[in-house]
Amino acid sequence: MESLKTVMQEVAVQLVISRTYSLSMCMNLRYEPADPYVVRADFFTDADEPTEWVLGRDLLADGLRGSAGRGDIRIWSAVSRGDQGMYIALGSPAGTALLEVPVQDVRTFLENTEALVPRGTESGHIDWDLELANLFAKG
Repeated sequence: MESLKTVMQEVAVQLVISRTYSLSMCMNLRYEPADPYVVRADFFTDADEPTEWVLGRDLLADGLRGSAGRGDIRIWSAVSRGDQGMYIALGSPAGTALLEVPVQDVRTFLENTEALVPRGTESGHIDWDLELANLFAKG
């Protein structure tokens, strides 16, 4: 199994509190070819440790073009309204967070991930022997 580099990008986002008020936050996006279907998003707030969410790479890409997801994670673009942002809604038992994210930052990040692992070729980057060993070890 070949080792490919990790794609990381820091993105300045807005945590939307109301129609007229938002807080600036930092989101670090991380893509590891060994786990090719997901993007890890770390959110930094006043807490000591960042909060990590795992997003499907396809879900993030689909959110650039329209509305994607349901349940705990929903993503949609506002570019069709002349805005340069997209929105990510993250739901948990503690509540829902609405983030406004610059579309171009997400687009650049996804282009960099696809340069390493083109969409549709993800399964070729998974160490299936290791995955099966982990599965049987848990059983």
